[in-house]
Formats: sequence, structure tokens, C-alpha cells
Amino acid sequence: MVQAKKIALYVVIVFVFYTIINSPGRAADLVQVGFEGISDAAQGVGDFMTQLVN
Repeated sequence: MVQAKKIALYVVIVFVFYTIINSPGRAADLVQVGFEGISDAAQGVGDFMTQLVN
């Protein structure tokens, strides 16, 4: 099972590098979408904590 996880991780890393090399514009868009998602999630947690304190 550990070996399968290592292989899957290597496949994901190779795919990421392949995507960055072949279409850097698309890769940048995907990174931007990811960071926007993280930002929205953090804002949601902050709003929840604010409402919880109030």
C-alpha cells in the first residue's frame, strides 16, 4: 500500500510538471483558482468564528 501511494505521488508530480511545461498559462489559471478557493475557505472559517464569538 505504501508503494502504491509513492507511485501515485510521483505520477501527480510528473503530471504537474508536464502541465506547467506544456501550458504555463493554463497552469497559472489553475493555481489562481486554487488560491482563490483557499482564500474563500479561510474567509468562511473567519466568518464562522466571528459569529461564534458574537
